[in-house]
Amino acid sequence: MNYKSIFNLLGILLGLFSLSFIPPLLLTFVYSESGREIFLYSFIFLFFLGGTLWVSTRQKNLPLNISDGFIITTMFWVVLACAGSIPFYFFGLSIGDSIFESVSGITTTGATTIIGLDTLPKSILLYRQLLQWIGGMGLIILAVAVMPALGIGGGQLYKMELPGSHGNQKLTPKITDSAKALWKIYVGLTVLCATLYLISGMSLFDSIAHSLSTVAGGGFSTHDDSIGFFDSGLIETVCIVFMLLSAASFAVHYAAIFGGKPLKYFYDSEFRFFLSVIILIIMISLLVHIISNSYADIFSAIKSTIFHTVSIVTTSGFTTENFSLWPGFLPYLLLVGAFMGACSQSVGGGIKAWRVLIMINQAYKEILKTIHPNAVLTSKIGSKVIDAKIAEKVWGFFSIYVFIFMFLLMAMLGTGLSFESAFSAVGACLNNLGPGLGDVASNYTNVSGIGKIILCFAMILGRLEIFTLLVLFTPAFWRR
Repeated sequence: MNYKSIFNLLGILLGLFSLSFIPPLLLTFVYSESGREIFLYSFIFLFFLGGTLWVSTRQKNLPLNISDGFIITTMFWVVLACAGSIPFYFFGLSIGDSIFESVSGITTTGATTIIGLDTLPKSILLYRQLLQWIGGMGLIILAVAVMPALGIGGGQLYKMELPGSHGNQKLTPKITDSAKALWKIYVGLTVLCATLYLISGMSLFDSIAHSLSTVAGGGFSTHDDSIGFFDSGLIETVCIVFMLLSAASFAVHYAAIFGGKPLKYFYDSEFRFFLSVIILIIMISLLVHIISNSYADIFSAIKSTIFHTVSIVTTSGFTTENFSLWPGFLPYLLLVGAFMGACSQSVGGGIKAWRVLIMINQAYKEILKTIHPNAVLTSKIGSKVIDAKIAEKVWGFFSIYVFIFMFLLMAMLGTGLSFESAFSAVGACLNNLGPGLGDVASNYTNVSGIGKIILCFAMILGRLEIFTLLVLFTPAFWRR
């Protein structure tokens, strides 16, 4: 294990992350706000620390193997989350709340402990949005280039779609090619989203701020009422479109934009399955709303149902109302949809649609084998045959996911939360969703300090898709 290379990269990460303090610093001058010293000193401190680490560990060759990859991917979120908490602390949040807010932002979860967003300085509001945008950008590279190389992501489905996504045993320079292409897509979506928000009626500040979190699949807003603050069907439509685009695989985006295959969205089996689940949940929810007469008119029911279903299932977490007050089982139905989450190699959270699709195919195959014991059957997603080893990894992931979920649920119940609040809090944080039910429907201020630490661990676990972090706790990893 090359610790010198790891610390060298850590220095680079801290140096680059320190640049995130510059836009909010400039905003303090534009709006004549206080707090510019906080961003200025935070920038100087992290830039100096990162530069010192980089210079002291610099060497000509920086070979990185699989073990280094696991540490680096974990380090990205853990270290940057701690670094990102500095401005929150000096703006008045406690240490625990500052770390929680930063972890939630960098993991694009969207859970918050802050009340009164409308009264906060625009500089700190923009900083919150930037945290999510940076987290989403890092996640794309992790999901498309790094995780397949480590054998734990969904890249097995798209081996030939992207440069660098070949499942190599070493992190190669081809990842740089992937990064450049993916960042172009990511930045392009952000600019387009901001432009459409602006045209739809948002202010320039709100359009930029919300585009950062929408494209990142984060859910942070500059208002306590989230997207509902604007009360605009046009703004909600723009938000829906970009939440869906962010939940789609960036390998599919790459194939459509750079590979000359614009119809890839319609042919991709995972994306079709993902959309079919959303449509099914919309139909069930709308039927219940109509039967229970939840809304004054059918148009309001359709509008709210579509928005919240897309927002929750994609794990974006934007809201226009308190969906936890929906009738019957509907709040839990949306939460179950978030357990599936977005597509592989996207900025969304959850188990991922490709894993659910593989499990369904595998279960169906086992049923057929029970009926026809001698039949030779294979699992497929579209035209792709799923290797038995991949199916085995998926079921292994799901087993660990269930065990981790139950463990975290017991821990949260031990902090005094009700079952509804604890269940939804763990589900929302482990799936990087944000809003939950009960006491955590709008914010997490009622969660104890220990509970927030547990949920921070859940957010990082979910963002790293569990295996990446858990492997570091095994003695076998450190004996490599």
